[in-house]
Parts: sequence; C-alpha cells; structure tokens
Amino acid sequence: MKIKQGSLKEMMAISFPMVISYGCDTIMTFTDRLFLSKLGSEKMNAAMGGGLTAMILVTFFIGLTGYATAIVAQYFGADRKNLCALTLSQIVIISIIVYPVILFCIPVAHSLFIFMDIAAEQRIPQEIYFNIIIHAMAIGLFRNCFASFFSGIGRTKIVMAASVITMLLNAACNYILIYGKFGFPAMEIRGAGYGTVIASFGGLAVLVLAYFRKSNMAEYNIKKSFHSDWHIIKLLLFFGYPAGLELFLNFTAFTAIILTFHSHSLEAATAVTIAFNWDLVSFVPLIGLQTGITSLVGRYMGRKDPDTAHQAVVSAMKMGVTYSAVMLILFAVFPEFLVWFFEPAAIDSAWLRAKPLAVFMVRLASVYVLVDSVFLVLSGALRGAGDTFWAMFISVTLHWLIAAIVALFLKVFDISPEITWIVVVIMFLVFSLLFYLRYKSGVWKRIEVIDRFRN
Repeated sequence: MKIKQGSLKEMMAISFPMVISYGCDTIMTFTDRLFLSKLGSEKMNAAMGGGLTAMILVTFFIGLTGYATAIVAQYFGADRKNLCALTLSQIVIISIIVYPVILFCIPVAHSLFIFMDIAAEQRIPQEIYFNIIIHAMAIGLFRNCFASFFSGIGRTKIVMAASVITMLLNAACNYILIYGKFGFPAMEIRGAGYGTVIASFGGLAVLVLAYFRKSNMAEYNIKKSFHSDWHIIKLLLFFGYPAGLELFLNFTAFTAIILTFHSHSLEAATAVTIAFNWDLVSFVPLIGLQTGITSLVGRYMGRKDPDTAHQAVVSAMKMGVTYSAVMLILFAVFPEFLVWFFEPAAIDSAWLRAKPLAVFMVRLASVYVLVDSVFLVLSGALRGAGDTFWAMFISVTLHWLIAAIVALFLKVFDISPEITWIVVVIMFLVFSLLFYLRYKSGVWKRIEVIDRFRN
C-alpha cells in the first residue's frame, strides 16, 4: 500500500530513524558525563564545558553545510537526483577548507576558559578534553556532510545505523579508556575524548561505505559529482549562512549560560550540568524530528506543493507533542531519580549542596519540554522552505537575551541560581509562540530556493 504524502505514517518513516539517530548522539554525551561523574563532579563539568566550547568553533560550518539537507531534498523532490550528489561534493569541499580555520581558533577557546574564571580543578581537564575533540573535528564535519545527503533523500535509516554504531563504540571505548579496563591504562578525561573520536570515525565509515555502494553511485550519478559548482555553492551560502550563523550564535550563547553557572560555584556548575544533561535527553532526539520535517517540507516545496508540506508539519507536530508529553511526566514526577544517576562514588559536601538545586532545575525544566517540539517542528519547516533568515534572527535574539539575563543575575546582582533558572525557563517558552506566528503568516510558501540564481 502506498503511503499517503504528508501523512503521519510518512512522517514516521522519515523522522523516526532520525529521532533514534539524534537520541544515540545524546546517549553518547550522556555516557561520557555519566562515566566521568563517578570520578568527581569537576570531571563531568569539564567534559560538558570543553565539549560545548569545541562545538562553538564548528557550529557555523555545521549549520552552513547541514542546510544541504533542505537543498538535497528540494532537488530530490524536483527529480534532479544528479544534483543531490553534486551538493554533497560542495559541502565536503567547504569542510576541507574550513578545518584549518577551526584549528586556528583554539587559543581563543583557552582564553575563554580563563576569562570565565573557572576553578582550576575543572579548567585543566576541560582544556584537555577540548583539545582532543577539536583536533579531530574534521571527522565530525565529514560525518555531518554525508548525513545531510542521506537525510535529504529520505534514507534516514542509514543515518540511524551510523549513529547506533557510533553510540555503541563510544560506550565501549569510553568505559575501557576512562577506567582502564582490559589492560589499558586509566586515562580518565583523556579516555573520554579519545573514545568519542574513535566512535565518530566508526560512524563516518558507515556513511561513506553506504554512499559509495554501486547502486547508490548509479542512481545519483556520483562519478560525475566530484567537482565544484558555483550555483550550488551560492545556494548554500545564501540559505545556509543564516542557519550556520544561528547555530554558532545560539551555541555560543548557550555555552555562555553554562559557563556563567559554572563560574558561580561548584554546586551551581554541577546542578546545571545535570539539568542540561537531562534536557538534552529530551531535546536532542527532537532535532531528528526537525531534520525529518526539513527534508519533507523541502521535498514538497521542490514539487511546488505547499499544501502537502503543511500536512507533513501537522503530522510532525503530533509526533513531537506525544514524545514531549512523556518527557514532561518524567521530569516532573521523577527528578530525584534522574539526579541520582550522576551521584559520584564518593559523596562530598559539594554534592550534598548541589543535589537539591539539581532536583529543582530538572523539575522546573518539565515546564518547557512540551513546547520544545513545537519550536523545533516549526523552525525545521521554515528552514526546509528556505525561510532561514527570520528563523535565525528571532532565535539568536532570544538566546543572547537569556545569556545576558543569566550574567546580570548571577554576576552583577548576585541573584540566586534558583531564580535565575526560573527566568531561563520562562524565556524558552517564548520561542514556540514566535515561530508559530511566523509559520502561520504563510511567508514560507512563496520562497524560491533551488531556482533562485538561475537565469
């Protein structure tokens, strides 16, 4: 039986593997911090701070090249499959060019750690973890490129398979290298970094092998795609730069929020790390749903069919709200249990002070997890249709407003972390309303993407 276009069944077929894929990525970071938490809260905090800072340096390029998902989807919907592979070639070229630029920015990150006045027991391992992750970031860039291609053509099960293998490799390698099992020395936070790098390479290998399969090469004319194409590069730069700039500025603001809490006190650092770890468990899988709706909206807009694109958005909304409702119950009813996961082997006074704050933060996070799905589905739909600049503007404005409020509350006015967290939660609620109003305006239905620069 043929699946109805824009239906919940089609949305499930495209998005569910991506939800699993991003869920695996969440488990990877969760596992790193869970293993390190047994060695002490400062090691767990260091992995979060170092990992987020590494992401700051690459998020613009991840967002820029990641917009290939929408472009590939539009070419796929317009039945111009040879241009799907050519689009991948362009983002691989871009990734090769930008890698040295990323490495050049390493001293800036080290200066940021010092500027934020993070305690030495956290800052030193944070620099170690950051250095390992950032030097291997080329692997992450290439993995993002190939994942964007497969997401765009709707073959999301391949992306899911790569993510599952990456997750399993990460858990095994981190366990062995962090704690020193099976004859390996105990490398602690270095082991977490090296384990993540090894796992990422395994995921990339799966995607590359799938891409160069004989059947795939024939269908997308891959042999003739290994060259630059200025038209596609212009599309990527024009539509992708807002997505890249948004991701970069939002991650920078998000990291500033985390580091500001970290600089307040060890108990605040521990509590916010635990809260955001669980928030990411809820939030990141929804990015898979966002990628799925970006792909489907892009496909139907490539066919000049905005009505079916809207039906896909409605279907995605049903999926997202159902998932988020479950997470709301989990956060609201079982926060003590969720915090217990990160209890160190040796309980000290810092942990005893941090635990009630962490429980408070996790429980309060339940207020906005339900609307996370609304925000991500609508933002993904707008990006798939090419409405990237507006999405960037409102998202960046709100993230930096939150970062400024946190800095003022904690560093200038000496307001408690509890009150500050309440304001953060309220501000996040604004996201969904603004994206809903933009989507409802219908501007996205009139945007040209793949033929914009054609004569």
